[in-house]
Amino acid sequence: MSLATIPEASKWASGFLEKEILPTNISYLVQYGKVKKHGENGSTMIDLNDLKKYYDSYNGKREENWKKNLGNDLNWTLSFDNLREKDTTKHVHRLHPYKGKYIPQLVEYFIDNHTDDFKKEAYFKAGDIILDPFLGSGTTIIQSLEADIHSIGIDVSEFNCMISSCKATRYNDEYLQKAIKRLITSLDSFEHDNKIQDFETELLAELSKFNLVNFPGHDFKYKINQGNFNENKFATEKEKEFLPIYQKLLKKYSIKTKQDKKSSFLDKWFIENVRSEIDHVFKTIKQEKDLKTRKILALILSRTIRSCRATTHSDLATLKEPQITTYYCYKHKKICKPIFSISSMLNRYAIDTLYRIREFNKLRKPVHYSVLAGDSRTVNIFEKIEKNNSIFSKILKKQKIAGIFCSPPYVGQIDYHEQHAYAYDLLGFKRKDELEIGPLYKGQGIEARKSYVQGISDVLNNCKKYLKKDFNVFLVANDKFNLYPEIAEKVGMKIVNQFKRPVLNRTERDRNPYSEIIFHLKRS
Repeated sequence: MSLATIPEASKWASGFLEKEILPTNISYLVQYGKVKKHGENGSTMIDLNDLKKYYDSYNGKREENWKKNLGNDLNWTLSFDNLREKDTTKHVHRLHPYKGKYIPQLVEYFIDNHTDDFKKEAYFKAGDIILDPFLGSGTTIIQSLEADIHSIGIDVSEFNCMISSCKATRYNDEYLQKAIKRLITSLDSFEHDNKIQDFETELLAELSKFNLVNFPGHDFKYKINQGNFNENKFATEKEKEFLPIYQKLLKKYSIKTKQDKKSSFLDKWFIENVRSEIDHVFKTIKQEKDLKTRKILALILSRTIRSCRATTHSDLATLKEPQITTYYCYKHKKICKPIFSISSMLNRYAIDTLYRIREFNKLRKPVHYSVLAGDSRTVNIFEKIEKNNSIFSKILKKQKIAGIFCSPPYVGQIDYHEQHAYAYDLLGFKRKDELEIGPLYKGQGIEARKSYVQGISDVLNNCKKYLKKDFNVFLVANDKFNLYPEIAEKVGMKIVNQFKRPVLNRTERDRNPYSEIIFHLKRS
């Protein structure tokens, strides 16, 4: 056995893989049981033979295995497999979760001509204008602000527009810091049921004892990763074993889990005390006089309540049934509990938001951007920008839009309004589900596909009016029904290139190999 410290293992791995492997990468492998931890009392040691075995079986053959499953035409450069989660969720990109977004490096690869890569062509230059007619959470406009490119984003969802504009807004740092402090102090002084605090203290102590015996951290995760252990059977047994302890504590402290009514999302998916705290914090936010600050505080609360829904940690992206008992968590590999207070999450996300805004401020360039709430099939971009920003309007009319970079919705895959139902309930935005293109509820049948082709074509035909003659359009799509050649024809464009990329870091428990195509279109 050849034992090494984490820094030593990092140095060894960098040489073995011929690329930089940071100590944090090695710590991640230990934390999630990919390699076995040796040593006690804070001196973590790793067997280099174990580490080599991991890289040989997983990392070294990753590209080979993916190409075997999905084809040799996979563009592995666009996998960005060398990046950590910290890189792909950098600065404001992580201000709020959003299902179905692409990583910022993908946008950066195609729009930023200052990056040191092997591109043969620069599609956009500083001072250009780029359009995203399916704005989502705003990845394209944020990367445009980094790349010194003006940008316009359009989305039918008012909440999506709020997420994007909050990310892109410039804030008065001192004022925002004080507003965040007021918000946290307000919840700390809220007259809520003190039983909750005592209940959670005792519950956490019981969970800690139980998990230490039955799910001993790195060793348990390592055992699972070896593949010869029935995790499901063991988890079910231990769930049942801990449940009476949880129920006894609920009774002892007279804790009420369910709300009296279930008429809205907020009624159904939040434990009673959590709902009381949400209402209190939202009342505090509504008293904030500055509109920009009020919006970012509301976004912090929205991010908080998403994490505090009564569901398991591994089902945050796809809600199933309200989880109001303790349960085995497939993400953390131990027994976890429902959330009974938003206090720690609110505090954590508030501080994180301030930090991320400051980080982005160091990188952003002094270019224009505009977020437009509307239907991309019909919106008059010139008219809207003129109302919002007269200086940007003059630039837009003079040089027109250089191109599009966006990810249209996939056929029958996501209901974009429903994924943020909690925010629509809380903030009172009007839902426009009927205007979504290719929503989940319409399915993937022949009629749904026809409707999808028409919807995407209508968007591109409307947007084409505002593009300069020699435009570049990039559409990120999982085109398993081969619809984009027909769409290109309907809008008078031709597909001049396509890049098939593996999608490696998916949040859902489904880890099957998955790819998407970036279609490059130009005028026919």
